[in-house]
Amino acid sequence: MTQSNTINILNAASHTDPYPYYASLRQGPALAFEAEFKCWIASRADVVQQVLESASCAVRPTAEAVPRTIAGGSAGDIFAHLMRMNEGQAHTQPKQVMQGALRQLDLSLLTQHTQQHANTLASQYAMSDGEGLSQYLFDLPIHVMGSILGFRQDGLALLATWMADFVRCLSPLSTPPQVEAAHAAATALQASFCQLLQDSATEPDSFLARLQTEAQQAGWNNADALLANLIGLLSQTYEATAGLMGNSIIALQQRQGLLQRLCEESASQPQRIKDLVAEVARYDAPVQNTRRFVTQTCEIAGQALQAGEVIVVLLAAANRDASANHDADSLQLDRPERKVFTFGHARHACPGQAIAEQISVSSLHHLLATSVLEWHRLSWTYRPSLNGRIPVFNHHRGLS
Repeated sequence: MTQSNTINILNAASHTDPYPYYASLRQGPALAFEAEFKCWIASRADVVQQVLESASCAVRPTAEAVPRTIAGGSAGDIFAHLMRMNEGQAHTQPKQVMQGALRQLDLSLLTQHTQQHANTLASQYAMSDGEGLSQYLFDLPIHVMGSILGFRQDGLALLATWMADFVRCLSPLSTPPQVEAAHAAATALQASFCQLLQDSATEPDSFLARLQTEAQQAGWNNADALLANLIGLLSQTYEATAGLMGNSIIALQQRQGLLQRLCEESASQPQRIKDLVAEVARYDAPVQNTRRFVTQTCEIAGQALQAGEVIVVLLAAANRDASANHDADSLQLDRPERKVFTFGHARHACPGQAIAEQISVSSLHHLLATSVLEWHRLSWTYRPSLNGRIPVFNHHRGLS
């Protein structure tokens, strides 16, 4: 798990250990300017909170609502309607609808689907091999949410493939062939969800039927935006949940005593796993940073900012700020008043946090109960990403 590159704001998320770097940033200016990358960096909890709450800081630059690399294609059409990539009514209305539908989602049903698909996928993949484990972590959230959204069992593998292709275009690191594959996947996803929405008319108790009812009651009649945000729900679930599950596995692998206690304490295990996942979301965040774009002259942390400037918001650094969490560099399952920035804050807080955490909890319960992992043989690197911390597992084959 060694890396030769010097850590910086662009590669920190996938670095072996970015947290000393984040600590050094917190000890510097409240809002530091990174001349090499022409951006400001917010790393302290209070400054991160101020940026995320500021009406002058938007999720996209005014002059480029859709990334140039995907504008004009199906992936760009989806991106343009995503509530998390918009401000104003294009953000608040779909978020209100999505939150209303998600509040009605039975978490016990989510647990049931996770257990079912965890068993199925674990039997299909070589879980004793790192590649199989990594594939399991990416596919499981899509299989779970896909089944809840109405996809048939025999269509889930293809859905996971489409989602893997689609999310690659959301990264500035994507290549032209990946962007082309993302457009094709986006077209397939749009057609599939369009059909599902039509079919949901005969199933009034389904999630999609409830979502459409919420939309009607809110006066949100944009069919393209509805499709886009369903795809967006899956795409966020895909990477954030894979990262949260993977980082929870790493936390246990590095703490054999905790792993043993969880395996032995069957009565308290469900709550302890829930506590672990909630703490890992803070301690080793699957989403390490986000960006904000200044839309008008403003002041953040005493620093005057001009329209067009960029702020990299280090969510993971804020999670480790002692002013937000006492003894922040330690993993504490019983942490009181845990402050977590991983899933955002204020108007752009992620509505799918409970889904990611519940799938992760149920998955870990399955992995501990079935003993399919050879914990002591696990090793990992991190998937190249500007903001996601998602482990890619392998095994030390010489160990036994």
